Amino acid sequence: MEAYKQEFIEFMVDSGVLKFGEFTLKSGRKSPFFMNAGGYVTGSQLKKLGEYYAKAIHDKYGDDFDVLFGPAYKGIPISVVTAIAYSELYGKEVRYCSDRKEEKDHGADKGSFLGSKLQDGDRVIMIEDVTTSGKSMEETVPKVRGAADVTIVGLMVSLNRMEIGLGGKMCALDEVKETYGFDTNAIVDMKDVIEHLYNRPYKGKVYIDDTLKAAIDEYYAVYGA
Repeated sequence: MEAYKQEFIEFMVDSGVLKFGEFTLKSGRKSPFFMNAGGYVTGSQLKKLGEYYAKAIHDKYGDDFDVLFGPAYKGIPISVVTAIAYSELYGKEVRYCSDRKEEKDHGADKGSFLGSKLQDGDRVIMIEDVTTSGKSMEETVPKVRGAADVTIVGLMVSLNRMEIGLGGKMCALDEVKETYGFDTNAIVDMKDVIEHLYNRPYKGKVYIDDTLKAAIDEYYAVYGA
C-alpha cells in the first residue's frame, strides 16, 4: 500500500473521524464502522485534509479542471480547503462552488449556490466525504448540470466504503460512474483500512481486532460490493 494511504488512514483515526463500533447510517444500514468528515475541526486538520484531497485529485485527474464542487454541507469546507491546497501545492487557481440546502432569495449572491458561479465550459470535479449508497449524487448531479453547460470530470471521496449502491448490484462508486458517466475515485477504501489496522497496534491500540473484523465481514456479507 502507498505510504500516503497509510498516513491518511492514521490521520482519520487520530482526528476521531474514522470510528469503530455500531452505527446507524443515513441509508438505514447498521454498520460496525463510521466515517464522519465533520470531525475535522482544527486548522491543522483541515489543512492536511485539503492536501490529501489535492494530492489524490492531482494523481487521478491531473490539472485539467476549473471548479471543485462540494455538496452541502460537509462538502463545503472540503472544497474550500482543497482549493487552497491545490493553489499551494501545484500553483493552480481553481474555484470552489457548493449548493445551498435552501435557496437564498436576497442579496447579491441569491440563488441555489455559493462560491463561484458555474459557467458554460467549466470542467468540474465533485468532492464528497464518503459515498455509501450514492444517494447524494441523485440530488447533486442534476443541480450541477442544470446550472450551466459543464463537464463533470470525476468524483473524489476520502473513503470508499465498498458497499452496494442503490441498485443493489455493484459498489456505490461504480454505480455512480455507470449512472452519470464520470470517473469516481477515493483516497482510500475500506480494504486499505482493514489491511493497515487489522491486528496491528497503532499508538498502542488495536482498532480492528478479531471480533470487529468478524463484524465487518458479516456486514460485507450483506452489503459488500
